Amino acid sequence: MSGERGVGKAGFVREHGLLNDAQHEAAQRTVARVEEMGLRTVRMIWVDQHGVPRCKFMSAVDYASAIENGIDFSAALFNMDTGNKVFTPLFVEGGGLGIPELTGFPDMVLVPDPTTFRVLPFADRSAWVLTDAYFSNGTPVPIDGRHLLRAQVRAAEEMGFDYLAGLEVEFYVLRRESDRIGLDQTGWPPPPPAVSVIEQGYQYLSETRLGSINGLVEALRDAYIGLELPLRSIEDEWGPGQIEVTFDPLTGLAGADAMVLFRSATKQVAHSMGLHATFMCRPGLPNFFSSGWHLHESLRDRATGTNAFTSSSATDRLSEIGRQFTAGILEHALPMTVFTTPTINGYKRFSPYSFAPDRVTWANENRGTMVRVQGDPMEKGAHIENRLGEPAANPYLYLAANLAAGLDGVRRKLEPPPVVEANPYAADAPPLPKSLWEAVDHLEHDPFFTEVFGERFISFITAIKRNEVSRFLSEVTDWEMREYFEFF
Repeated sequence: MSGERGVGKAGFVREHGLLNDAQHEAAQRTVARVEEMGLRTVRMIWVDQHGVPRCKFMSAVDYASAIENGIDFSAALFNMDTGNKVFTPLFVEGGGLGIPELTGFPDMVLVPDPTTFRVLPFADRSAWVLTDAYFSNGTPVPIDGRHLLRAQVRAAEEMGFDYLAGLEVEFYVLRRESDRIGLDQTGWPPPPPAVSVIEQGYQYLSETRLGSINGLVEALRDAYIGLELPLRSIEDEWGPGQIEVTFDPLTGLAGADAMVLFRSATKQVAHSMGLHATFMCRPGLPNFFSSGWHLHESLRDRATGTNAFTSSSATDRLSEIGRQFTAGILEHALPMTVFTTPTINGYKRFSPYSFAPDRVTWANENRGTMVRVQGDPMEKGAHIENRLGEPAANPYLYLAANLAAGLDGVRRKLEPPPVVEANPYAADAPPLPKSLWEAVDHLEHDPFFTEVFGERFISFITAIKRNEVSRFLSEVTDWEMREYFEFF
């Protein structure tokens, strides 16, 4: 490796001890792979607060230098909302976020994690690698989601557990009506693209319906497998062009890393075929149904390698640890929704009899509850499914909040409320927030997540969401025009 090309800060990674033994080994292996495969580009990916990958397409010859030195990357992205607008006052002390190192929109240093290196099967001689964000003094950026999840994974390990997460994600694919972008379509943000439907909906799990878009399905399949994602299934979902993809369980950070790569690959493969893939929860299109992200999870005992959620009783579906973990998730559910459902649109999913939860409940094999227990008593694969999330959620924040809440339940030996035995939409249980602003209210007044993630991060995420809400409420909607314009 060479650090003589002027990339990043010379010797930054070694000086601050930012890579572990596994990462150092992966660095050697992947640098060799770049040379052997004749790669030309390595995409350096940093995931922002919205869960969106931002990047630089770096020359492959600079990959080795980046591993030693990191790369400079604008920290101004922390100040941008989902419309890519700066939501804080410009150039005030602390960058408007109360963090001294962010004064003046400086660069941060991104350090590649070589264990996430992948060769992209859909891009010519190109690779992809995730990075972690540090200030120039070598300290982790405290509002970076990957750092927050890593802290919770380590907390689980200190308690004797590995965290396992399986992804089940729904999304839509539509046909773009034109690749042309008119001058009147360059807004900030731009208008949504004109689309049409590629597949009839409302024939759930239909082989022939999914087979009608087999070219897309095969292209996605090959991309996921080529990216070493542990693909389990691709399924025809409810709405027109709605697809569900599931993956085998992954350990620690890998579940969130996989979600980032999966969403990015899906959108790029679809775009290359003249299609548009969207992870927006509920597109405002006729006969479209909400999409969800169901998080399957358990803990593995590090001493024995066994599932810590497996019950030793012939009558209980979950072990004591599993019940305590579930209790923690239920107790912290209301403030957690900012992380599981971070968009205004996502709250349209929480409605009765919709296969999505509308209140804080749990049950055995019931798809109307917030937490669904899967597995029979003493079953080795027993786990829980958190059905709270939307597919647009930031994976690091979704998993970090969920894991933190579950571990809190284990530490405090919490006991969950009685399981729902019948109709979850009639259960006597706290209702989920009806809107993003209601969820933000819960988070702002929640001492638990403030302690776990830090006051600076909670202030940051609530400020950016308050701004999003303010922009939304300042708009006059089509509903208001239909309801009031002619009538009054």
